[in-house]
Amino acid sequence: MHPSRRRFLQGMGWLAGTGALRAFAGPMHMAMQPMAKGKSLCTHAIADQLTVPRLLDPSRLAPFVDPLPLPDVLHAKAGATLRIAMQESEQRLHRDLAPSRVWTYGKTMPGPTIEARSGEAAHVEWVNSLPQKHFLPIDHHICGAEADKPEVRGVVHVHGARVPATDDGYPTDWFVPGQSKRQTYPNKQDAATLWYHDHTMGIERLNLYAGLFGMYLLRDEHELSLGLPSGEFEVPLILTDRLLTESGQLYYPVSGVSDAPWVPEVFGNVMLVNGALMPYLNVQPRRYRFRVLNAANGRFFHLSLRGQRPFTQIGSDQGLLAAPVQQTSLFLAPGERADLIVDFAGLGGGAIELMSDALSLMQFKVSAGQASDTSHVPEKLRDVPRVAESAASNTRVLTIDEYADCVSTPMLMLLDGKHWHEPVSEKPRLGSTEIWSFVNLTEDTHPIHLHLVRFQILDRRPFDVDQYLESKTIRYTGPAQPPPAHEAGWKDTAQVYPGMITRYIITFEGYTGRYVWHCHLLEHASNEMMRPFEVVA
Repeated sequence: MHPSRRRFLQGMGWLAGTGALRAFAGPMHMAMQPMAKGKSLCTHAIADQLTVPRLLDPSRLAPFVDPLPLPDVLHAKAGATLRIAMQESEQRLHRDLAPSRVWTYGKTMPGPTIEARSGEAAHVEWVNSLPQKHFLPIDHHICGAEADKPEVRGVVHVHGARVPATDDGYPTDWFVPGQSKRQTYPNKQDAATLWYHDHTMGIERLNLYAGLFGMYLLRDEHELSLGLPSGEFEVPLILTDRLLTESGQLYYPVSGVSDAPWVPEVFGNVMLVNGALMPYLNVQPRRYRFRVLNAANGRFFHLSLRGQRPFTQIGSDQGLLAAPVQQTSLFLAPGERADLIVDFAGLGGGAIELMSDALSLMQFKVSAGQASDTSHVPEKLRDVPRVAESAASNTRVLTIDEYADCVSTPMLMLLDGKHWHEPVSEKPRLGSTEIWSFVNLTEDTHPIHLHLVRFQILDRRPFDVDQYLESKTIRYTGPAQPPPAHEAGWKDTAQVYPGMITRYIITFEGYTGRYVWHCHLLEHASNEMMRPFEVVA
Protein backbone atom coordinates (compact mmCIF):
# COMPACT_ATOMS: atom_id res chain seq x y z
CA MET A 1 0.00 0.00 0.00
CA HIS A 2 1.39 3.40 -0.95
CA PRO A 3 2.11 5.31 2.29
CA SER A 4 -0.13 8.16 1.24
CA ARG A 5 -3.19 5.97 0.77
CA ARG A 6 -3.96 6.27 4.47
CA ARG A 7 -3.52 9.40 6.52
CA PHE A 8 -1.39 8.44 9.53
CA LEU A 9 -1.93 9.94 12.96
CA GLN A 10 1.78 9.99 13.86
CA GLY A 11 2.64 12.66 16.35
CA MET A 12 -1.04 13.63 16.68
CA GLY A 13 -0.24 16.96 15.03
CA TRP A 14 -3.28 16.85 12.74
CA LEU A 15 -5.63 16.00 15.57
CA ALA A 16 -4.25 18.50 18.05
CA GLY A 17 -4.23 21.25 15.47
CA THR A 18 -7.91 20.83 14.65
CA GLY A 19 -9.24 20.22 18.14
CA ALA A 20 -10.22 16.73 17.03
CA LEU A 21 -8.33 15.10 19.86
CA ARG A 22 -11.28 15.67 22.20
CA ALA A 23 -13.81 14.32 19.69
CA PHE A 24 -11.61 11.37 18.81
CA ALA A 25 -10.11 10.11 21.99
CA GLY A 26 -11.44 6.76 20.77
CA PRO A 27 -9.61 3.48 20.55
CA MET A 28 -6.19 5.12 20.55
CA HIS A 29 -6.52 7.45 23.50
CA MET A 30 -4.55 5.13 25.80
CA ALA A 31 -1.80 4.48 23.34
CA MET A 32 -1.17 7.58 21.28
CA GLN A 33 -0.25 10.53 23.41
CA PRO A 34 0.27 13.94 21.77
CA MET A 35 3.81 14.44 20.55
CA ALA A 36 5.61 17.22 18.78
CA LYS A 37 4.46 17.65 15.23
CA GLY A 38 6.81 16.12 12.69
CA LYS A 39 8.25 13.34 14.87
CA SER A 40 8.02 9.91 13.25
CA LEU A 41 7.92 8.04 16.55
CA CYS A 42 4.45 6.97 17.64
CA THR A 43 2.91 4.80 20.31
CA HIS A 44 0.46 2.03 19.45
CA ALA A 45 -2.33 0.66 21.61
CA ILE A 46 -1.32 -2.44 23.56
CA ALA A 47 -4.11 -4.89 24.25
CA ASP A 48 -4.81 -5.54 27.91
CA GLN A 49 -7.77 -7.84 27.32
CA LEU A 50 -6.80 -11.00 25.50
CA THR A 51 -9.62 -13.34 26.49
CA VAL A 52 -11.94 -14.37 23.66
CA PRO A 53 -14.69 -16.92 24.29
CA ARG A 54 -14.61 -20.22 22.44
CA LEU A 55 -16.47 -19.63 19.21
CA LEU A 56 -18.88 -21.97 17.50
CA ASP A 57 -17.68 -24.13 14.61
CA PRO A 58 -20.76 -23.95 12.35
CA SER A 59 -19.52 -26.87 10.22
CA ARG A 60 -20.40 -29.14 13.15
CA LEU A 61 -24.09 -28.22 12.88
CA ALA A 62 -26.45 -30.15 10.65
CA PRO A 63 -27.53 -27.95 7.72
CA PHE A 64 -31.10 -27.43 6.55
CA VAL A 65 -32.89 -28.90 9.56
CA ASP A 66 -34.81 -25.77 10.60
CA PRO A 67 -37.62 -24.23 8.54
CA LEU A 68 -37.06 -20.65 7.44
CA PRO A 69 -38.74 -18.37 10.01
CA LEU A 70 -41.25 -15.96 8.50
CA PRO A 71 -41.75 -12.75 10.50
CA ASP A 72 -45.25 -11.79 11.53
CA VAL A 73 -46.91 -9.21 9.27
CA LEU A 74 -48.44 -6.02 10.64
CA HIS A 75 -50.72 -4.08 8.29
CA ALA A 76 -50.74 -0.33 8.70
CA LYS A 77 -54.32 0.98 8.57
CA ALA A 78 -55.59 4.52 8.22
CA GLY A 79 -56.33 6.09 11.59
CA ALA A 80 -54.80 3.24 13.58
CA THR A 81 -51.48 3.12 15.41
CA LEU A 82 -49.22 0.08 15.44
CA ARG A 83 -47.53 -0.43 18.80
CA ILE A 84 -44.16 -2.20 18.60
CA ALA A 85 -42.00 -2.83 21.64
CA MET A 86 -38.21 -3.07 21.72
CA GLN A 87 -37.52 -5.84 24.20
CA GLU A 88 -35.07 -8.48 25.30
CA SER A 89 -35.92 -11.94 23.96
CA GLU A 90 -34.48 -15.39 23.51
CA GLN A 91 -34.33 -17.00 20.09
CA ARG A 92 -33.05 -20.38 18.99
CA LEU A 93 -30.91 -19.78 15.88
CA HIS A 94 -30.46 -23.50 15.14
CA ARG A 95 -32.09 -26.70 16.36
CA ASP A 96 -28.92 -27.83 18.12
CA LEU A 97 -28.08 -24.54 19.85
CA ALA A 98 -29.36 -23.13 23.10
CA PRO A 99 -31.56 -20.02 22.76
CA SER A 100 -29.57 -16.84 22.16
CA ARG A 101 -30.07 -13.61 24.05
CA VAL A 102 -31.21 -10.95 21.57
CA TRP A 103 -32.96 -7.60 21.48
CA THR A 104 -35.95 -7.47 19.21
CA TYR A 105 -38.83 -5.44 17.84
CA GLY A 106 -41.73 -7.52 19.03
CA LYS A 107 -40.53 -10.95 20.09
CA THR A 108 -38.38 -12.06 17.15
CA MET A 109 -35.25 -11.19 15.20
CA PRO A 110 -36.00 -9.85 12.62
CA GLY A 111 -39.00 -7.94 13.88
CA PRO A 112 -42.46 -8.05 12.30
CA THR A 113 -42.79 -7.00 8.67
CA ILE A 114 -44.79 -3.77 8.39
CA GLU A 115 -46.92 -3.58 5.24
CA ALA A 116 -48.25 -0.19 4.13
CA ARG A 117 -49.89 1.33 1.07
CA SER A 118 -48.52 4.22 -0.93
CA GLY A 119 -50.37 7.44 -0.10
CA GLU A 120 -51.77 6.10 3.19
CA ALA A 121 -49.97 7.32 6.30
CA ALA A 122 -48.75 4.75 8.82
CA HIS A 123 -48.50 5.54 12.52
CA VAL A 124 -46.21 3.54 14.78
CA GLU A 125 -45.61 3.91 18.49
CA TRP A 126 -42.15 2.53 19.25
CA VAL A 127 -41.96 1.47 22.91
CA ASN A 128 -38.60 1.06 24.63
CA SER A 129 -39.01 -1.94 26.94
CA LEU A 130 -35.33 -2.88 26.94
CA PRO A 131 -33.27 -3.49 30.09
CA GLN A 132 -31.34 -0.64 31.70
CA LYS A 133 -27.93 -2.18 30.95
CA HIS A 134 -26.47 -3.13 27.56
CA PHE A 135 -25.12 -6.64 27.08
CA LEU A 136 -22.67 -5.64 24.31
CA PRO A 137 -19.47 -3.59 24.81
CA ILE A 138 -19.95 0.18 24.61
CA ASP A 139 -16.95 2.35 23.75
CA HIS A 140 -17.57 5.55 25.69
CA HIS A 141 -14.97 7.42 23.66
CA ILE A 142 -17.07 7.11 20.51
CA CYS A 143 -18.97 10.26 19.56
CA GLY A 144 -22.50 10.03 20.95
CA ALA A 145 -21.75 7.13 23.31
CA GLU A 146 -20.09 9.08 26.09
CA ALA A 147 -20.26 7.78 29.65
CA ASP A 148 -22.67 10.52 30.72
CA LYS A 149 -25.39 9.07 28.46
CA PRO A 150 -27.69 6.20 29.42
CA GLU A 151 -26.30 2.83 28.34
CA VAL A 152 -29.54 1.74 26.72
CA ARG A 153 -31.20 4.08 24.26
CA GLY A 154 -33.14 3.63 21.02
CA VAL A 155 -34.50 5.52 18.06
CA VAL A 156 -36.04 3.98 14.94
CA HIS A 157 -35.25 4.92 11.34
CA VAL A 158 -37.28 3.55 8.43
CA HIS A 159 -34.53 3.24 5.87
CA GLY A 160 -35.63 4.58 2.48
CA ALA A 161 -38.73 6.38 3.75
CA ARG A 162 -39.53 9.95 2.73
CA VAL A 163 -40.66 11.43 6.04
CA PRO A 164 -40.60 14.75 7.91
CA ALA A 165 -37.36 15.29 9.81
CA THR A 166 -39.10 14.86 13.17
CA ASP A 167 -40.15 11.32 12.21
CA ASP A 168 -36.94 10.19 10.51
CA GLY A 169 -35.18 8.77 13.55
CA TYR A 170 -32.42 11.36 13.83
CA PRO A 171 -29.49 9.73 15.70
CA THR A 172 -29.69 12.05 18.71
CA ASP A 173 -33.49 11.78 19.10
CA TRP A 174 -33.15 8.66 21.24
CA PHE A 175 -35.38 7.63 24.12
CA VAL A 176 -34.69 5.35 27.07
CA PRO A 177 -36.38 2.31 28.65
CA GLY A 178 -39.81 3.23 29.94
CA GLN A 179 -40.35 5.83 27.21
CA SER A 180 -41.95 5.61 23.77
CA LYS A 181 -42.06 7.68 20.61
CA ARG A 182 -44.85 7.95 18.04
CA GLN A 183 -43.70 8.40 14.47
CA THR A 184 -45.74 8.98 11.32
CA TYR A 185 -44.73 7.73 7.87
CA PRO A 186 -46.71 9.51 5.11
CA ASN A 187 -45.75 6.86 2.48
CA LYS A 188 -45.96 9.45 -0.31
CA GLN A 189 -43.63 7.46 -2.56
CA ASP A 190 -43.59 4.51 -4.93
CA ALA A 191 -43.81 0.91 -3.78
CA ALA A 192 -40.45 -0.27 -2.43
CA THR A 193 -38.65 -2.73 -0.17
CA LEU A 194 -37.82 -0.57 2.85
CA TRP A 195 -36.64 -1.63 6.29
CA TYR A 196 -36.50 -0.27 9.81
CA HIS A 197 -33.70 -0.41 12.33
CA ASP A 198 -32.18 1.29 15.32
CA HIS A 199 -30.24 4.48 14.55
CA THR A 200 -28.96 5.60 17.96
CA MET A 201 -25.86 7.79 17.87
CA GLY A 202 -22.74 5.88 18.92
CA ILE A 203 -24.43 2.52 19.64
CA GLU A 204 -26.40 1.81 16.46
CA ARG A 205 -23.82 -0.88 15.60
CA LEU A 206 -24.51 -2.64 18.91
CA ASN A 207 -28.29 -2.30 18.83
CA LEU A 208 -28.54 -3.69 15.32
CA TYR A 209 -26.13 -6.50 16.16
CA ALA A 210 -28.33 -7.31 19.14
CA GLY A 211 -31.28 -7.78 16.73
CA LEU A 212 -33.15 -4.50 16.31
CA PHE A 213 -34.21 -4.55 12.65
CA GLY A 214 -37.17 -5.54 10.47
CA MET A 215 -38.68 -5.10 7.01
CA TYR A 216 -41.14 -2.42 5.84
CA LEU A 217 -42.91 -3.20 2.55
CA LEU A 218 -44.61 -0.34 0.76
CA ARG A 219 -47.10 -1.33 -1.96
CA ASP A 220 -48.94 0.65 -4.64
CA GLU A 221 -51.64 -0.03 -7.22
CA HIS A 222 -49.21 -0.20 -10.13
CA GLU A 223 -47.06 -2.89 -8.56
CA LEU A 224 -50.12 -4.89 -7.51
CA SER A 225 -51.44 -4.81 -11.09
CA LEU A 226 -48.39 -6.53 -12.58
CA GLY A 227 -49.27 -10.10 -11.60
CA LEU A 228 -45.99 -10.78 -9.75
CA PRO A 229 -45.84 -13.72 -7.34
CA SER A 230 -47.69 -12.79 -4.16
CA GLY A 231 -49.14 -14.17 -0.95
CA GLU A 232 -47.32 -17.30 0.16
CA PHE A 233 -45.14 -17.01 -2.94
CA GLU A 234 -43.61 -13.72 -1.82
CA VAL A 235 -41.00 -14.25 0.90
CA PRO A 236 -38.67 -11.90 2.81
CA LEU A 237 -35.02 -12.97 3.09
CA ILE A 238 -33.17 -10.84 5.64
CA LEU A 239 -29.46 -11.64 5.65
CA THR A 240 -27.13 -11.04 8.60
CA ASP A 241 -24.01 -12.55 10.11
CA ARG A 242 -23.05 -12.95 13.76
CA LEU A 243 -20.23 -14.30 15.90
CA LEU A 244 -21.63 -17.05 18.10
CA THR A 245 -19.97 -18.71 21.06
CA GLU A 246 -20.05 -22.47 21.52
CA SER A 247 -23.01 -21.95 23.82
CA GLY A 248 -24.92 -20.15 21.06
CA GLN A 249 -24.66 -16.62 22.48
CA LEU A 250 -23.85 -13.46 20.54
CA TYR A 251 -20.25 -12.30 20.79
CA TYR A 252 -19.32 -8.81 19.63
CA PRO A 253 -15.57 -8.53 18.98
CA VAL A 254 -13.45 -5.93 20.75
CA SER A 255 -10.08 -4.29 20.20
CA GLY A 256 -8.54 -5.85 23.30
CA VAL A 257 -8.03 -2.40 24.85
CA SER A 258 -10.30 -2.53 27.87
CA ASP A 259 -11.85 0.93 27.81
CA ALA A 260 -11.61 1.45 24.05
CA PRO A 261 -13.24 -1.68 22.58
CA TRP A 262 -14.31 -0.26 19.16
CA VAL A 263 -13.21 -2.29 16.14
CA PRO A 264 -13.35 -1.00 12.55
CA GLU A 265 -15.26 -3.96 11.09
CA VAL A 266 -17.26 -6.96 12.28
CA PHE A 267 -17.67 -10.25 10.43
CA GLY A 268 -19.48 -13.26 11.85
CA ASN A 269 -18.71 -16.96 11.87
CA VAL A 270 -22.34 -17.81 11.06
CA MET A 271 -24.72 -16.49 8.41
CA LEU A 272 -28.37 -16.06 9.34
CA VAL A 273 -31.43 -15.84 7.12
CA ASN A 274 -34.45 -14.40 8.94
CA GLY A 275 -32.59 -15.11 12.17
CA ALA A 276 -31.91 -18.79 11.43
CA LEU A 277 -28.67 -20.63 10.69
CA MET A 278 -28.80 -22.64 7.44
CA PRO A 279 -32.61 -22.96 7.28
CA TYR A 280 -34.66 -24.52 4.53
CA LEU A 281 -37.80 -23.36 2.74
CA ASN A 282 -40.29 -25.73 1.13
CA VAL A 283 -41.27 -24.34 -2.27
CA GLN A 284 -43.38 -25.48 -5.19
CA PRO A 285 -41.98 -25.87 -8.72
CA ARG A 286 -43.06 -22.37 -9.79
CA ARG A 287 -42.03 -18.71 -9.57
CA TYR A 288 -41.36 -17.05 -6.19
CA ARG A 289 -40.64 -13.45 -5.31
CA PHE A 290 -37.93 -12.86 -2.69
CA ARG A 291 -37.47 -9.51 -0.95
CA VAL A 292 -33.79 -9.62 -0.03
CA LEU A 293 -32.19 -7.28 2.53
CA ASN A 294 -28.59 -7.13 3.70
CA ALA A 295 -28.97 -6.11 7.37
CA ALA A 296 -25.41 -7.07 8.38
CA ASN A 297 -23.13 -4.67 10.21
CA GLY A 298 -20.30 -4.98 7.72
CA ARG A 299 -20.55 -8.10 5.56
CA PHE A 300 -21.20 -7.89 1.82
CA PHE A 301 -23.10 -10.88 0.44
CA HIS A 302 -22.18 -12.24 -3.00
CA LEU A 303 -25.38 -14.10 -3.78
CA SER A 304 -25.96 -16.89 -6.26
CA LEU A 305 -27.89 -20.12 -6.61
CA ARG A 306 -25.70 -23.22 -6.47
CA GLY A 307 -24.60 -24.14 -9.97
CA GLN A 308 -25.07 -20.55 -11.13
CA ARG A 309 -28.72 -21.17 -11.92
CA PRO A 310 -30.09 -17.86 -13.28
CA PHE A 311 -32.58 -15.68 -11.46
CA THR A 312 -34.31 -12.41 -12.31
CA GLN A 313 -33.92 -9.10 -10.52
CA ILE A 314 -36.96 -6.84 -10.75
CA GLY A 315 -36.18 -4.21 -8.13
CA SER A 316 -33.59 -2.55 -5.94
CA ASP A 317 -33.68 -0.20 -2.92
CA GLN A 318 -36.40 2.20 -4.05
CA GLY A 319 -38.68 -0.14 -5.92
CA LEU A 320 -39.06 -1.73 -9.32
CA LEU A 321 -36.49 -1.43 -12.08
CA ALA A 322 -37.59 -0.31 -15.54
CA ALA A 323 -37.26 -3.88 -16.83
CA PRO A 324 -36.25 -7.28 -15.44
CA VAL A 325 -32.53 -8.09 -15.37
CA GLN A 326 -31.27 -11.65 -15.71
CA GLN A 327 -28.58 -12.47 -13.14
CA THR A 328 -26.43 -15.37 -12.05
CA SER A 329 -24.93 -13.51 -9.08
CA LEU A 330 -25.51 -10.33 -7.10
CA PHE A 331 -23.21 -8.36 -4.80
CA LEU A 332 -25.27 -6.80 -2.00
CA ALA A 333 -23.79 -4.29 0.46
CA PRO A 334 -25.09 -3.60 3.99
CA GLY A 335 -28.29 -1.54 3.74
CA GLU A 336 -29.02 -2.52 0.12
CA ARG A 337 -32.08 -4.47 -1.00
CA ALA A 338 -32.91 -6.57 -4.04
CA ASP A 339 -36.28 -7.78 -5.35
CA LEU A 340 -35.72 -11.17 -7.00
CA ILE A 341 -37.76 -13.72 -8.93
CA VAL A 342 -36.62 -17.34 -8.78
CA ASP A 343 -38.35 -19.94 -10.95
CA PHE A 344 -38.19 -23.42 -9.43
CA ALA A 345 -40.03 -25.02 -12.38
CA GLY A 346 -38.09 -28.02 -13.59
CA LEU A 347 -36.60 -28.69 -10.15
CA GLY A 348 -39.54 -30.70 -8.81
CA GLY A 349 -38.42 -33.23 -6.21
CA GLY A 350 -34.99 -31.62 -5.92
CA ALA A 351 -33.27 -28.94 -3.89
CA ILE A 352 -31.06 -25.94 -4.54
CA GLU A 353 -29.05 -23.73 -2.22
CA LEU A 354 -28.69 -19.98 -1.92
CA MET A 355 -24.98 -19.22 -1.68
CA SER A 356 -22.72 -16.35 -0.71
CA ASP A 357 -19.54 -17.22 -2.55
CA ALA A 358 -18.77 -20.75 -1.32
CA LEU A 359 -20.94 -20.52 1.81
CA SER A 360 -24.41 -21.99 1.80
CA LEU A 361 -26.98 -19.64 3.35
CA MET A 362 -30.14 -21.74 3.01
CA GLN A 363 -31.78 -24.47 0.98
CA PHE A 364 -34.92 -24.47 -1.14
CA LYS A 365 -36.63 -27.87 -1.10
CA VAL A 366 -38.80 -28.18 -4.20
CA SER A 367 -41.88 -30.37 -4.03
CA ALA A 368 -42.40 -33.07 -6.62
CA GLY A 369 -44.84 -32.85 -9.50
CA GLN A 370 -46.20 -29.71 -11.10
CA ALA A 371 -47.68 -26.53 -9.69
CA SER A 372 -50.16 -24.05 -11.04
CA ASP A 373 -48.56 -20.65 -11.60
CA THR A 374 -50.62 -17.72 -12.81
CA SER A 375 -47.95 -15.15 -11.97
CA HIS A 376 -45.79 -13.54 -14.59
CA VAL A 377 -42.97 -11.02 -14.94
CA PRO A 378 -43.75 -8.37 -17.56
CA GLU A 379 -41.04 -7.17 -19.93
CA LYS A 380 -41.61 -3.61 -18.72
CA LEU A 381 -42.01 -3.05 -15.00
CA ARG A 382 -42.40 0.73 -14.74
CA ASP A 383 -41.07 3.99 -16.10
CA VAL A 384 -37.73 4.97 -14.61
CA PRO A 385 -36.65 8.05 -16.56
CA ARG A 386 -32.97 8.81 -16.24
CA VAL A 387 -32.29 12.17 -14.59
CA ALA A 388 -30.22 14.28 -16.95
CA GLU A 389 -26.93 15.59 -15.60
CA SER A 390 -27.97 19.02 -16.88
CA ALA A 391 -30.87 19.03 -14.38
CA ALA A 392 -28.43 19.55 -11.51
CA SER A 393 -28.01 23.09 -10.22
CA ASN A 394 -25.12 22.26 -7.93
CA THR A 395 -22.25 19.74 -7.69
CA ARG A 396 -20.57 18.79 -4.43
CA VAL A 397 -17.24 16.98 -4.25
CA LEU A 398 -17.09 14.96 -1.02
CA THR A 399 -14.23 12.76 0.13
CA ILE A 400 -14.36 9.39 1.87
CA ASP A 401 -11.50 9.41 4.36
CA GLU A 402 -9.82 6.90 6.63
CA TYR A 403 -7.16 7.61 9.23
CA ALA A 404 -4.83 5.01 10.71
CA ASP A 405 -2.31 4.79 13.50
CA CYS A 406 1.40 4.18 13.00
CA VAL A 407 0.98 0.47 12.29
CA SER A 408 -1.82 1.05 9.76
CA THR A 409 -4.67 0.08 12.06
CA PRO A 410 -7.80 2.01 10.97
CA MET A 411 -8.81 4.32 13.78
CA LEU A 412 -11.19 6.90 12.36
CA MET A 413 -13.41 7.33 9.29
CA LEU A 414 -14.73 10.70 8.14
CA LEU A 415 -16.90 12.08 5.38
CA ASP A 416 -15.33 15.04 3.60
CA GLY A 417 -12.79 15.26 6.41
CA LYS A 418 -15.42 16.53 8.85
CA HIS A 419 -16.55 15.36 12.27
CA TRP A 420 -20.20 14.97 13.30
CA HIS A 421 -20.28 18.10 15.44
CA GLU A 422 -18.82 20.44 12.83
CA PRO A 423 -21.23 22.91 11.20
CA VAL A 424 -23.58 21.57 8.53
CA SER A 425 -21.93 22.12 5.15
CA GLU A 426 -24.48 20.51 2.82
CA LYS A 427 -27.67 22.60 2.60
CA PRO A 428 -29.57 21.71 -0.58
CA ARG A 429 -32.76 23.60 -1.39
CA LEU A 430 -36.09 21.78 -1.35
CA GLY A 431 -36.94 20.68 -4.89
CA SER A 432 -33.42 21.22 -6.21
CA THR A 433 -31.33 18.61 -7.99
CA GLU A 434 -27.67 18.15 -7.11
CA ILE A 435 -24.77 15.89 -8.05
CA TRP A 436 -22.79 14.51 -5.13
CA SER A 437 -19.39 13.19 -6.25
CA PHE A 438 -17.89 10.81 -3.69
CA VAL A 439 -14.09 10.66 -3.90
CA ASN A 440 -13.09 7.39 -2.23
CA LEU A 441 -9.57 7.76 -0.85
CA THR A 442 -9.69 4.48 1.10
CA GLU A 443 -9.12 0.88 0.11
CA ASP A 444 -12.66 -0.19 1.04
CA THR A 445 -16.01 -0.11 -0.71
CA HIS A 446 -18.37 2.09 1.32
CA PRO A 447 -22.17 1.84 0.93
CA ILE A 448 -23.19 5.49 1.24
CA HIS A 449 -26.81 6.12 2.28
CA LEU A 450 -28.75 9.38 2.28
CA HIS A 451 -31.88 9.76 4.37
CA LEU A 452 -35.10 11.26 2.92
CA VAL A 453 -34.18 11.03 -0.76
CA ARG A 454 -33.86 8.59 -3.61
CA PHE A 455 -31.17 9.03 -6.24
CA GLN A 456 -29.70 7.56 -9.38
CA ILE A 457 -26.08 6.58 -9.93
CA LEU A 458 -24.65 8.66 -12.77
CA ASP A 459 -21.35 6.85 -13.11
CA ARG A 460 -18.15 5.62 -11.48
CA ARG A 461 -14.71 6.63 -12.72
CA PRO A 462 -11.20 5.61 -11.62
CA PHE A 463 -8.78 8.34 -10.58
CA ASP A 464 -5.24 8.76 -9.24
CA VAL A 465 -5.69 8.62 -5.46
CA ASP A 466 -2.10 9.49 -4.59
CA GLN A 467 -2.13 12.58 -6.76
CA TYR A 468 -5.34 13.74 -5.11
CA LEU A 469 -3.85 13.24 -1.65
CA GLU A 470 -0.77 15.22 -2.60
CA SER A 471 -2.36 18.10 -4.48
CA LYS A 472 -6.18 17.79 -4.30
CA THR A 473 -6.10 17.38 -8.08
CA ILE A 474 -8.43 14.91 -9.77
CA ARG A 475 -6.70 13.02 -12.57
CA TYR A 476 -8.89 10.36 -14.09
CA THR A 477 -7.18 7.12 -15.09
CA GLY A 478 -10.00 5.59 -17.11
CA PRO A 479 -13.38 6.28 -18.66
CA ALA A 480 -16.59 6.83 -16.72
CA GLN A 481 -18.57 3.63 -16.15
CA PRO A 482 -22.37 3.89 -16.18
CA PRO A 483 -24.23 1.78 -13.62
CA PRO A 484 -25.10 -1.78 -14.67
CA ALA A 485 -28.75 -2.47 -15.38
CA HIS A 486 -29.54 -3.73 -11.87
CA GLU A 487 -28.23 -0.44 -10.39
CA ALA A 488 -29.90 1.83 -12.95
CA GLY A 489 -33.12 2.23 -10.97
CA TRP A 490 -33.85 4.38 -7.93
CA LYS A 491 -31.47 3.87 -5.03
CA ASP A 492 -30.99 5.15 -1.50
CA THR A 493 -27.76 3.27 -0.76
CA ALA A 494 -25.00 2.56 -3.27
CA GLN A 495 -21.53 1.10 -3.30
CA VAL A 496 -18.74 3.67 -3.54
CA TYR A 497 -15.74 1.74 -4.83
CA PRO A 498 -12.13 2.34 -3.75
CA GLY A 499 -10.02 4.39 -6.12
CA MET A 500 -13.10 5.66 -7.93
CA ILE A 501 -15.33 8.72 -7.95
CA THR A 502 -18.98 7.72 -7.72
CA ARG A 503 -21.58 10.30 -8.68
CA TYR A 504 -25.16 10.36 -7.37
CA ILE A 505 -27.77 12.66 -8.91
CA ILE A 506 -30.33 13.57 -6.27
CA THR A 507 -33.54 15.60 -6.19
CA PHE A 508 -34.31 16.78 -2.67
CA GLU A 509 -38.05 16.15 -2.55
CA GLY A 510 -40.45 15.97 0.34
CA TYR A 511 -39.57 18.03 3.38
CA THR A 512 -37.24 20.62 4.80
CA GLY A 513 -35.21 19.87 7.90
CA ARG A 514 -32.10 18.15 9.12
CA TYR A 515 -31.25 14.60 8.02
CA VAL A 516 -28.07 12.52 7.80
CA TRP A 517 -25.89 10.81 5.23
CA HIS A 518 -23.48 8.08 6.24
CA CYS A 519 -21.62 4.92 5.44
CA HIS A 520 -23.76 1.85 6.12
CA LEU A 521 -20.83 -0.14 7.45
CA LEU A 522 -22.08 0.35 10.97
CA GLU A 523 -18.71 0.35 12.72
CA HIS A 524 -17.66 3.15 10.36
CA ALA A 525 -20.86 5.14 10.88
CA SER A 526 -20.45 4.84 14.64
CA ASN A 527 -16.95 6.31 14.50
CA GLU A 528 -17.87 9.62 12.83
CA MET A 529 -18.51 8.40 9.27
CA MET A 530 -21.86 10.16 9.44
CA ARG A 531 -22.72 13.77 8.72
CA PRO A 532 -25.88 15.90 8.92
CA PHE A 533 -27.32 17.68 5.90
CA GLU A 534 -30.13 20.20 5.94
CA VAL A 535 -32.81 20.70 3.31
CA VAL A 536 -33.74 24.38 3.28
CA ALA A 537 -36.70 26.22 1.78
